[in-house]
Amino acid sequence: MEVIFNPVVVSVILLCILCVCRINVLLAIIISAITAGIVSGLPIDKIMETFISGMGGNSETALSYILLGTFAAAMTHTGLATILARKIANIIKDKKFMLLAILTGIAMLSQNLIPVHIAFIPILIPPLLHVMNKLKLDRRAAACALAFGLKAPYIMIPAGFGLIFQGLIAENMTLNGMDVLKSDVWKSTWILGLGMFVGLMVAVLISYRKPREYNDIQPVENELEKEDAESLKLNKNHYITLIGAFATLIVQLWTKSLPLGALVGLGIVFGGGAVSHRKMDKLINEGIGLMGYVAFVMLVAAGFALVLKSTGGIEVLVQSIIPFMQNSRFIAVSLMLFLGLFITMGIGTSFGTIPILAVLFIPVCAHLGFSPAATVVILAAAAALGDAGSPASDTTLGPTAGLNADGQHNHITDTCIPTFLHFNIPLIIFAILAAYLF
Repeated sequence: MEVIFNPVVVSVILLCILCVCRINVLLAIIISAITAGIVSGLPIDKIMETFISGMGGNSETALSYILLGTFAAAMTHTGLATILARKIANIIKDKKFMLLAILTGIAMLSQNLIPVHIAFIPILIPPLLHVMNKLKLDRRAAACALAFGLKAPYIMIPAGFGLIFQGLIAENMTLNGMDVLKSDVWKSTWILGLGMFVGLMVAVLISYRKPREYNDIQPVENELEKEDAESLKLNKNHYITLIGAFATLIVQLWTKSLPLGALVGLGIVFGGGAVSHRKMDKLINEGIGLMGYVAFVMLVAAGFALVLKSTGGIEVLVQSIIPFMQNSRFIAVSLMLFLGLFITMGIGTSFGTIPILAVLFIPVCAHLGFSPAATVVILAAAAALGDAGSPASDTTLGPTAGLNADGQHNHITDTCIPTFLHFNIPLIIFAILAAYLF
């Protein structure tokens, strides 16, 4: 009964129920946070104070999304996004699996080689919706392809966001008594990437292979039917925009600040005349329209995370199930993954979950005799579980922001549930295998 009425369990289950019932994600998170506080006995004024103060935890991420959304709007106004979409359309012709492969590849590059995360989605996906409609491509397959590209690389590739994620694992394991080098993490987590790839293949080749009809309501100005050479030529404004994009990347890597990088990129676009400065207010408004909702959900998710931590429910939940872990590796790993799933579903970020789980799990793994390699996989999987499928995760919010540009893609039923089923189940299976193999 202690587990059932734990504030973390109650609030996360409530969050999932509200989202499935199509309550707006933003409202669902706020309601779930208040419920967690009430169940734990916190006074309502303390709950709201904690919630609002916690929102600052994702403030840099939110500002990045707003500025990158504005940059995406600028790229759309110059026509560069449409040209890129046309080139992709010319390459794929009627091969929908090639389109999914290209989307997966671009999403992977956005994590490791050019770490702009989900900012490319509102730039590239809306102009391609017309092509997807012609191919009768089930957008749930596209959501899974994008989610795989956004998630799997940082689990198994030590570059870009992957270097940050794997560094967090190594650092927190070492702090909690199990020495691991950052350079060794990927040598274990590759098995989780393999599991996610299996899930992607099931989604693309089995679950969502059948054609699905959508209303083709693509705006005339973004139409991709024109294939004349003139329409694919880059002009001065396009080159200025490309310079702005590369400047955004360079400044981000140099200063470790994505908002500053986006600001420099916008300065080049406006200063170089690629977009008239008279359109600045319009582009900011469009940027907020593209990414503002995602940004605000991330802010609210950070508030929810702090409320969960303040209830003390996470520690109590772990302590209540530790006695069941003592004599069975299978039960121990399963319970740790279950806990990771619940915590990450609520917090919405695997990066933010690692420090919480490491404090609780590393002593248990050491006591049960798990090797460092097996512990790495368990911690990585426990942190990543729920990220793909959480209504508050950028792994799901990003694909929805692009695929729902014409209002025909539901965040819960078309993104969250498909990615939850196809990635979390393989992650659990492959993590349990790793606990015995490594």
